[in-house]
Amino acid sequence: MKKEKKEFKTESRQLLNLMVNSIYTNKEIFIRELISNASDAIDRYHLTSLTDDNLEKTNDYEIFLETDEKKKFSIQDNGIGMTYDELIENIGTIAKSGTIDFLKRLKKKQVKDAEMIGQFGVGFYSSFMVAKKVVIETKSPYSETGYKWISSGESEYTIEECDMEEHGTKITLYMRKDDDDDTYSDYIKTQKIKSLVKKYSDYVKYPIRMEVEKTNPKLDDDGNEIEDETETVREIETLNSQIPIWKKNKAEVSEDDLNDFFKTQYNEYTDPMMHIWTNVEGALTYKSIVFIPGKAPYNLYSEKYEKGLQLYAKGVFIKDKCKELVPDYLRFIKGLVVSPDLSLNISRETLQQNRQLVNIAANLEKKIIKELERTLKNDRELYEKFWDEFGVNIKYGVYDDFGMKKDMLKDLLMFETLNEDKKITLNEYVDNMKEDQTNIYYGSARTKDAIKASPQLDAIKSKGYDVLVLTDDIDEFMINILNEYDKKPFKSINQGDLDLADEENKETVKKKTEENKDVLEAIKEALKDDVKDVKLSTRLTESPVCLVSGEGVSFEMEKVMEQMPSDQKMKADRILEINPNHKLFKAITHVFKNDPDAFKDYAAVLYNQALLIEGLDVKDPVSFSNKMVNLMVKAAGDDEQSS
Repeated sequence: MKKEKKEFKTESRQLLNLMVNSIYTNKEIFIRELISNASDAIDRYHLTSLTDDNLEKTNDYEIFLETDEKKKFSIQDNGIGMTYDELIENIGTIAKSGTIDFLKRLKKKQVKDAEMIGQFGVGFYSSFMVAKKVVIETKSPYSETGYKWISSGESEYTIEECDMEEHGTKITLYMRKDDDDDTYSDYIKTQKIKSLVKKYSDYVKYPIRMEVEKTNPKLDDDGNEIEDETETVREIETLNSQIPIWKKNKAEVSEDDLNDFFKTQYNEYTDPMMHIWTNVEGALTYKSIVFIPGKAPYNLYSEKYEKGLQLYAKGVFIKDKCKELVPDYLRFIKGLVVSPDLSLNISRETLQQNRQLVNIAANLEKKIIKELERTLKNDRELYEKFWDEFGVNIKYGVYDDFGMKKDMLKDLLMFETLNEDKKITLNEYVDNMKEDQTNIYYGSARTKDAIKASPQLDAIKSKGYDVLVLTDDIDEFMINILNEYDKKPFKSINQGDLDLADEENKETVKKKTEENKDVLEAIKEALKDDVKDVKLSTRLTESPVCLVSGEGVSFEMEKVMEQMPSDQKMKADRILEINPNHKLFKAITHVFKNDPDAFKDYAAVLYNQALLIEGLDVKDPVSFSNKMVNLMVKAAGDDEQSS
């Protein structure tokens, strides 16, 4: 036959333009697409040969890559090839049923239900992102001759016969010239090609081979190496692993194999803390290997950190960070998912939002939580190591989505406490509660020592109750979401009324409150811009004064909210509690009766001391300092007069 010149269909030209300029965001994936098509072609030949006695039965399949100095890249397979009609239908014409509607949706970015990438010809067009001309030489076992297809990816293509003895397809790309934005010559460099095959197609089941240049020691006639002499040789090298670790029998994969895979695959320097291997078959089929790293990534909590698992379909790498598979609170996990069931859009770059993906994500989450529960039960040391690295993420999971997952995660929580030298779970805290204890008590501060020094602990200490130590920003938000554990309410030592005093103590404080009503009202008036209430305390037995917050926003919440970039700041209600049995209260009562002018300074100093104890900022440090100095001078003067 003579060379034929044919026009692309209008829809095909539009789709080609979109493929080159819009859909693909990364030009290097042309290698992935061509290799995937070659693998599909071999699959088709192999399956057809099983039922067609006229086709040669073989397992000697390969995909061969080649480059030369004339800026050419070629890929050849010994798959099914194409007849003349198939070449026109698959490559020259993409305008199959529904393509016009597809193009309309594509232009509007409504491509959620597009599944055209599986049709040979669509991925092929990614070649024109890097090539100024593409040549296809192909022969079908059902055709007596081969055919050559040539196009520059514009409006037309040509077809002519060519000599080919064996079935298969060879595609040759004549690369574009380098420009300011792209270096197309990189794609004919051996090292670059090897790295892209490793990245995208390492687990394609057929060998991907290439002739590479190697420098070896030069040998003498006896086969011995000649010192300081080398020779350059060309060897055929297989670039892909072919058998991925997840296709092996789990029993055949050692701990060392998994550790090496983790470190190589994810550029890690330490072994993973745990791994979770899943193989699911049925209505939903997938395999996964999830790793919990030995160390938290340095940028885990930065905006630039990307969560997600690697995604493979039919051995082809689809996506590096599939965030849809990982809930935010498990953002630290690494690993991969392999599934033949996932629907992909035209570029393989964006997953459709489909039920299969949602189900895989839900199953993986449950699997990870069960593994953490098992580790907590059977390997406490390892779980505590996990908690030290990633515990704050579990806390976030309890709080997130208004506590939707709190019941699933609450038994994984661990806390330091004032009475224990080790971390304990909520279940262990409840088991250790005193017989008369009805609440789970917690204290919030930056450190455990700060909570130990808190004056609000006076009543707790007298009862011998243990107190959870909360030092992370998320802690109180999480506790508020939990609200209770095992029907035991959470109660802050820094907030509200602890209600721990016996009836006799309550009556005593009530009586003293009535007797000193004028003093308390005067302090409240002096601090009216700062406190909601001033009261005598039933919780203080040793300390002179403390500041507690009302129900709702706590002081620690206030501190956290202050750090957030928002104009609306939340303030905790401040309640000043004074120990009625302390000498300080007697001194204030004395000043109230005998030195009204100094009383306001005493009240201000008292309040600012309470602020400092809580780790809150003093509104006017200079004024506070001056009042302290004046009171010290006055006290020294009174001592001199009395002596």
